[in-house]
Amino acid sequence: MQIFRKLGWFFRQEKKAYIIGITALLLVAIVQVVPPKVIGIVIDEIADQNMSMQKIVTWVIVLVIMAILQYLLRYLWRKNIWGSAALLEKTLRKQLFHHFTKMDHQFFQTHRTGDLMAHATNDLSAIQKVAGEGILTFADSLITGGSTLIAMILFVDWRLTLIAVIPLPFLALVARILGSKMHEAFRDSQEAFSDINDKAQESITGIKVIKTFGQEKEDLADFDNKVAQAIVKNKRVYLLDSLFDPFITLIIGISYVLTIILGSHLIMNNELTIGELVSFISYIGLLVWPMFAVGRLFNVLERGSASYDRVQILLQEKTHIIEAQVPVVTKAAGKIKYGVNKFLYPEEKVANLQNIHFELEPGETLGIVGKTGAGKTTLIKLLLREFDNYAGEITWNGVNIKDYALDSFLPQIGYVPQDHFLFSMTVADNIRFANQEASMEQVEKAAQLADVHEDILGFSNGYQTMVGERGVSLSGGQKQRLSIARALLVNPELLILDDALSAVDAKTEETILQNLKQLRATQATIIVAHRLSSVMHAKEIIVIDQGQIIERGNHHELLANGGWYAKMYYKQQLEAKIEGGE
Repeated sequence: MQIFRKLGWFFRQEKKAYIIGITALLLVAIVQVVPPKVIGIVIDEIADQNMSMQKIVTWVIVLVIMAILQYLLRYLWRKNIWGSAALLEKTLRKQLFHHFTKMDHQFFQTHRTGDLMAHATNDLSAIQKVAGEGILTFADSLITGGSTLIAMILFVDWRLTLIAVIPLPFLALVARILGSKMHEAFRDSQEAFSDINDKAQESITGIKVIKTFGQEKEDLADFDNKVAQAIVKNKRVYLLDSLFDPFITLIIGISYVLTIILGSHLIMNNELTIGELVSFISYIGLLVWPMFAVGRLFNVLERGSASYDRVQILLQEKTHIIEAQVPVVTKAAGKIKYGVNKFLYPEEKVANLQNIHFELEPGETLGIVGKTGAGKTTLIKLLLREFDNYAGEITWNGVNIKDYALDSFLPQIGYVPQDHFLFSMTVADNIRFANQEASMEQVEKAAQLADVHEDILGFSNGYQTMVGERGVSLSGGQKQRLSIARALLVNPELLILDDALSAVDAKTEETILQNLKQLRATQATIIVAHRLSSVMHAKEIIVIDQGQIIERGNHHELLANGGWYAKMYYKQQLEAKIEGGE
């Protein structure tokens, strides 16, 4: 029953709807005890040969009225209780999705995508059942059971009622013992579902890699293993759940036996009529639902409680990126000063960045190069405030970037990452993603600057072509250029291209760079690249190795130094000549 306390905030919020729904349940319970009494009266009237057509019509009318009342009242409680349960699911789903959008990079490194999806689907569905089926079962079993017992006492005989309810305390004891075990079993079951969900998501996303390396059988075996583990955990749930119904059936059977034995004795002593015994047996039939409801109730409550705990643990996690108490709301613009003395990723012992210092004026381009794993993308992550736990200071227009309101800071940055993510929407909508109000003229202009306009016109439906999930229908170069167009559309104060030209040919690269040079004459640009031709025009180029700057200068100065940059440049020039057949 702890889950009712956990959801107390929602029940208080929707108390009006639940009061109406439970009141309707109460009235249904009162109305449904009338028919058994009427049946008993009719049987006694027939036995005493006092039945007439007028009485038959009267009792039929009473039964019809009771049926209509039950129909209307059941509609009322369904509307209010099920409607409120749907509202709870909507509220929690909104909270959870909002929480996901606010969390930082570290959160998504810790939690698998499939697990987060399981929280947002299976767990929320289980919690929703508590507010709907759980409340219904709890209230209905109490109301129906209570009203039936009162009717048994008032309309029939208190001694029969006492005998009939003797086995019920045993039911409560078994429910309590099994309930605690079921909570643990349901928690394990939900975790197993998360594992399956994560495995399915990962396999579907990486299906090309799986097929390329011929790992279909191995991947299927891994999936089957996770399913088998989930089945084992679910079997325990079903075993515990299945123990309720046989025990309830036994309780009901004992009640019937005791009722018939005592009822027969009372009839023989003229203390009870046959009609009253029939009514009493009908009332025991009404008690069958409340008894079975106990089993269903604990199933719903324990499953919902385990799911609610899982969701709350997730919601209680805090982002490590904290906005200043009195943030600067002026849009970020101006000179950028990057001064990071030391940075380590969480749980790392060796510094990932050390002594990284540079300045970037509006209209200038900074090139960042270095071998794979040198720390180039890490440098960018700090600028994007994916991590704040570094020693040093990064300022923009003299203001520490940690002091800006996130809504004033991040929208001023156009970021094109290494892994280009496109959404399952049209080409045009992907480009205008950050500015939904952008006109088609603006969309096409951005596509032209990214040198992808002609490609788009060649698509089946042009700018209205659906790109497919994650841009699956496009080539690597097309995805890169669409991502660049998306960033250019918002005309950011700072444009960051993180190895965003790696999949395009040299001619296309040159076209895009020339367009950027003309377009961004008054705005800053950072280009991270492996291909040095991407940064040759930059005012300053820094070479990163093992998280430190080992060379810096413009293209000609670095060539003159004869260091890593010069060696890599000549090597790439030689490769280009060989590929060109020279």
